[in-house]
This record gives sequence, C-alpha cells and structure tokens, in this order.
Amino acid sequence: MPPAARIDIAPHSALTPRSAARFFAGICFVSFAIALSFAALGYWPVLPFAGLEMALLGWALRASLARSRHGETIVVTEGSVAIESHSADARGAVVFPRHWAQVKLRAGVSPLHPSRLSIESHGRRCEIGSFLTEQERQGLARRLRTLIGGVSESPPLRVEGPARNTVSQG
Repeated sequence: MPPAARIDIAPHSALTPRSAARFFAGICFVSFAIALSFAALGYWPVLPFAGLEMALLGWALRASLARSRHGETIVVTEGSVAIESHSADARGAVVFPRHWAQVKLRAGVSPLHPSRLSIESHGRRCEIGSFLTEQERQGLARRLRTLIGGVSESPPLRVEGPARNTVSQG
C-alpha cells in the first residue's frame, strides 16, 4: 500500500449530550421556578415568555451539538488528495489529482470575516476547515502545502510513524 498522510479535523466541543441535558434541565428549573412565583403574584404573562425562552435555548443547544459532529478527513497519497466531509446527517467526498491540486488560503472580505481555505483543481474547489480558528487554518494550509505542493509539483510524500494528525478547534 502506498504511503498516505491523513489529517482529521473536527471542531472542539466540550459540551456532551449528557452535559447539555443537565444544563438545560437546570436552567429550565430555575426559569420556571421564577416564572411560577411571578404567576402566583398575578403576573401570569411571564409564563409564556419563560416557555418561549426555554424553547429557544433548547433549539440553540441542539444546533450546537449537531455542529460538533461535523468533521473532515483529508488523505494525501502519491496520486490524489481526497477530502471527506461528514456531519450528523450527511457525508460527501471530493478527490483531486495531487499533481494538479492547489492549496488556497483567501483573506476574508473584511477584518471581521475569517479567511477561507480550499483545495482546487481543474475549476473545482472544496473549502475545508471553516470551523477552525484563524491560526489553526493557517497552520493547516502550511501543512497541506508541504504535502501537496504546487501545480505540476508533487513533493515526495514522507510519512513517518502513524500517519495521522488531528487538528481541532481549541
């Protein structure tokens, strides 16, 4: 089997489903205890707002947990660069010929927008690492440029020890 470099990237998520459920239950308890005490004093319109507030918090926690299951795997071999993207509900893969692939790091349109890292070849483009911090994205770009090289330039693929690197948002 030819040598291959494998890079797994995933967002850092300290929130587990169990801790999210505990957090949500605790906030619901406090919020509804306060809302019920105000309702007992005759301020009953507080209850629907407390319910709406907790529904919105539940939606936000669910979206956060779903985003934490997103990840990408980049496999560089002598002949190709394969990018597999996976999330909770979908998987996709793109393969580029390594000899013609380019790593592009484009600056954001303003200082408030992050840069965009992509691998391109023959008019196709695949953005990677959108969930990484700016420093992590720049480090990944350097690593990929070392592995892939430029157009018509495929540096020797040297893989020492376990060929697996993991980058996660910190």
